[in-house]
Amino acid sequence: MHHCLKIDQSVCRGCTHCMKQCPTQAIRIRDGHANVNVSLCINCGQCLKACPHGAIRIEQTPFEDIQKYEYRVAIIPAVFIAQFPDNYSIAHITQAIYRIGFTHVFLAESGVDIMNHLLPKKEGNDKLFISNYCPATQKLIQMRYPVLLPNLSLRRPPAQVVALFARAELAKQGIAAEKVGVYYFTPCAAKMAQIKTAGSQDNLLFQGAINMDTAYNKVRSILSSYKQVDPALPSTFSFPSCTNVALLWSSVKGECRGNAGRTLAVDEMHNVIEFLEQLEEEEDTNLNYLELDACAEGCLGGVLTVRNRFLAGERLLHWAQSLPGELNDELKERIDAQKDDLDGQLICAPPQSSEAMVWDPDKAKALHKMENSRLILESLPGIDCGLCGSPTCKQLSEDIARSEASIRQCVVLKLKDPKLMNQLVKIWGERN
Repeated sequence: MHHCLKIDQSVCRGCTHCMKQCPTQAIRIRDGHANVNVSLCINCGQCLKACPHGAIRIEQTPFEDIQKYEYRVAIIPAVFIAQFPDNYSIAHITQAIYRIGFTHVFLAESGVDIMNHLLPKKEGNDKLFISNYCPATQKLIQMRYPVLLPNLSLRRPPAQVVALFARAELAKQGIAAEKVGVYYFTPCAAKMAQIKTAGSQDNLLFQGAINMDTAYNKVRSILSSYKQVDPALPSTFSFPSCTNVALLWSSVKGECRGNAGRTLAVDEMHNVIEFLEQLEEEEDTNLNYLELDACAEGCLGGVLTVRNRFLAGERLLHWAQSLPGELNDELKERIDAQKDDLDGQLICAPPQSSEAMVWDPDKAKALHKMENSRLILESLPGIDCGLCGSPTCKQLSEDIARSEASIRQCVVLKLKDPKLMNQLVKIWGERN
């Protein structure tokens, strides 16, 4: 997966906040600055939230790039609308999105209704399905819990479904594919990484992604300039409605509402990891569907959102109360008109496991390094202070065994017993 979290070394102070917060231990402090091991990073963005110095940023598609296309499609999650207070109507916000340069505006959650209409879920299946909606949790499973890969849902995420639908409609209007640019307003780093990963499903469907905070600032500027909705300009979504269940899809328990049987939602990455550790050992959970959200409260707590997630969630719930439980016949007919083009495209290819870190390609050497790590750990204080630049004593022992660190980095051991430190250096050597 493409890595989109960037650290500005000129701003980073090596304070260890990001390292301690990283759920996959992908960050080390070396030479006074944070460094990310991209093979361990899942782009969850926890480090960005933890950094008190603003040294971490998420790359994005330059907004000016949308002008390369004659037809500019914005696919926005409902969470984006919820970033604004109630004094801005949905029509007012939607019109502002058109004003910043888009010719079409689709709600990402409409993909839930399109998918359910074209590919209804089968009842009576006792298999546990794990949501593939959150790209950070999917990447985590691919890296650390490959035994659970057969349980990942293969139904396309809603935004992908909408992208396919929008392209199909425009193609039937005689618009060439190369004239169409599709962009997603992302609340998280993981979705940006997925879109920028060459050859991925998202990369093939989207021309780019706009960070939600960037889009918010642009739209808010328009709202400040245009106080009222102009009836002469578009102010509705290109697919004008979605169901109340679909609208809440990206909030915590949102997917559970749309699935039958026994369901469970786990949010915030550290909780997700704790649960997956247990799930891997469980033979029978009696669950039919498991929703996993890297961010607290789901996408409402995304690292690129700007509003308090609880206030944003309240606006979503209020909005959902005004929506129908089922699409009207006109919208169903509109979906049916694209059925032939979407057939065979609503199911994703099964995800493959991705090895996060190997000790050594040579099995004998790998076992030797693992044993060295165990022995080194016995010499360390075990207090996980992080002063060495590794998140835990266990991680430091592994770094030393891989010749990526030196035991001299243990400040506690150096102060407690300098002679023992020198003896251990003779045994384990300096960092290569």
